[in-house]
Amino acid sequence: MKAIVIEPNKDMIWKEVKNPVLKCGEVLVEVRCAGVNRADLMQREGCYPPPPGCPDWPGLEISGVIKEMSIEAEKESTWKVGDKVCALLGGGGYAEYAAVHHTMLMPIPKGISFEEAAALPEAFATAYLNLFTEGGAKEGQTFLMQAGKSGLASVVIPMAKAFGLRVITTVRTDDEVKAISHLNADVVVNTSKEKLCDVLKREEEAGHPLNLAIDCLGSENVGECFPYVAYGCRWIMIATLAGDISSVNMRTMYVKNIRLIGSTLRSKPVEVKGEILSNLVREIWPKVESGEVRPTIYEIMPITDAEKAHALLEEGKSAGKVILTIPDEN
Repeated sequence: MKAIVIEPNKDMIWKEVKNPVLKCGEVLVEVRCAGVNRADLMQREGCYPPPPGCPDWPGLEISGVIKEMSIEAEKESTWKVGDKVCALLGGGGYAEYAAVHHTMLMPIPKGISFEEAAALPEAFATAYLNLFTEGGAKEGQTFLMQAGKSGLASVVIPMAKAFGLRVITTVRTDDEVKAISHLNADVVVNTSKEKLCDVLKREEEAGHPLNLAIDCLGSENVGECFPYVAYGCRWIMIATLAGDISSVNMRTMYVKNIRLIGSTLRSKPVEVKGEILSNLVREIWPKVESGEVRPTIYEIMPITDAEKAHALLEEGKSAGKVILTIPDEN
């Protein structure tokens, strides 16, 4: 089969690799589409290696069709050869085929294409993990999603809105404000014109103190915002794209009982991921099928254009998910 191999010079080449060998409990999925995530870019740079046992090529989420099943997967699950699925991977999605443990599979929601389905597993699982498992989100609370133009934000914001949260998000330009208007965030902060901490102070004074944040940016913003969050606020760090260091007033943290939480989906045990995916199918898939929560697809590209896809994320040009399609010859 073919896969995207990261060369020593960081070029990404579509070339022949060994076919996957199914392990206990795994199924073989013929990949139709793969979602692009910032973790893929980090892996390419050598700072986010795949977990042990995963292929060297990137790709955390796919859609496709089951082509083969291990004996254990046949006994332990209700999946069948020919089922259309989307899947969460530790790595290896940029390929014609992927070996996936059966607990990492989800049915494709009704009315969803393979392209849209490939945008679901990583972003939706990350959203669910941090909104509900780590964040304990509840109806009526105020929630901050940093980087509102990101693929993750395109999922998190409508999911939070669907469950009754007041949503604040951040962008950097007026054009980006327009680009995410369909997400219906309650407050969109253009950080080139005003500081996030000033907006949170204003929200607190208006009776909407921040209860929960999902932050992929970091930087000094974190410490600057803490004085204006609600008692018991959960501030969840999932990346630090804007900077690793922040000055934090520890007294503010304990007086306000603030929880600063580090969170990554990729490092979670299979059992935890499987529970999250089961919750998605039970609680979120009906909202996807009704159209209440849908992924925003920015661009669909052939897998051979993986470098161009990465460039869209690196340059901050994508407002939503970028999806790679696999050639028909597989």
